[in-house]
Order: sequence, then structure tokens, then C-alpha cells
Amino acid sequence: MEILLEQRLITVEEYHKMAEAGILKPDDRVELLNGKIIKTSPIGSKHAACVDKTDEFLRRVLSGLALVRAQNPVIMSDLSEPEPDIAILKRKENYYADKHPTAEDVILIIEVADSSLEIDRQSKLPIYAAGRIPEYWIVNVEKREIEVYQSPFKGQYRSREIYFPEDEIPISAFNISAPVNALLV
Repeated sequence: MEILLEQRLITVEEYHKMAEAGILKPDDRVELLNGKIIKTSPIGSKHAACVDKTDEFLRRVLSGLALVRAQNPVIMSDLSEPEPDIAILKRKENYYADKHPTAEDVILIIEVADSSLEIDRQSKLPIYAAGRIPEYWIVNVEKREIEVYQSPFKGQYRSREIYFPEDEIPISAFNISAPVNALLV
């Protein structure tokens, strides 16, 4: 029988202090999820190419409308600071130089999933839903499809749709759409 031990969770503030003190190194591939420091998988070439292609496309179509950030932190709560592959944020004159964006600043988060698919669905999806991120996409590299989650409510999303390479995927906040193929490799 497994004994459940009480855990001491780490806050975002403590996580930042660990980085400042050198406990976490700049090249450590980690994220803070639900108070736990989680190692992230190495980035494969398909994953990197998909992030780059999506980033380039979104920067072009959303120029002047939103800020597109790739693989940078977003503070979701006192206990979670993931680094989504792509975050589309409300524009801010100083580009968030004063502090990392928070959930309130986010319009859309995109995670590119190859080896991380279950983490993106099981761990990150509830964090993004609890943060009331209006729209969350998971780009499934292997299946060549995009899962779109919308309408966050009580830590879940009410809506889930799947888009295939031949589809147009709406970017709801901007009343525009993108060919799914423009985001896939």
C-alpha cells in the first residue's frame, strides 16, 4: 500500500528565486506546473520546425493585432509557470519587460506535441482551463491534426474540435482563419 506523503509545493516566486540563485540553470529544460518543477523533453526536429512554421505564420497574420511569443513563460497561477510553444498575447507597449505575462494577458496558447502529447492534455490543459485561457490548441505532430479547446469553465474546456490538414482553423479572437497546412510540417 502506497503511503501518501504531504508535499511542499513551490510557488512561482520561489521558482524565480531558485533561478536567480543559480539552483536552476539557464539551460535547464524545466517548467513549473502545479507547484512542481517538471523536466521537459528534448525538442525534436519536427517539433522545432512546427513551432517555427506556426510562429512565422502567426507573426505575419497577427502583425499589429497581438504579440506572438515562442517558448517563453506565462504565469498561470501562484503555482504554475509553463513555457508554451506559442502564446498569443494582448499587445503591451513594453513587450512585458516589467514582468512575464499572466493568464489575463493571453488570447491563445498553442502547444506542439510529439512526445509531450499526454502532458499537454493531462497536465497543461487543466492549468490553462483553470487560468481561463479562452482558446488552447494542441498541434499533434504525428497525427497531423490540431485539437482546439474553447470555452473554459471550472477547470475544463466545454468545447473540443479537431482540425485536419485540409481544414481552415478559425482564430476566434481576430475573426480570421488559417489553413491548417500552414501550421503543420
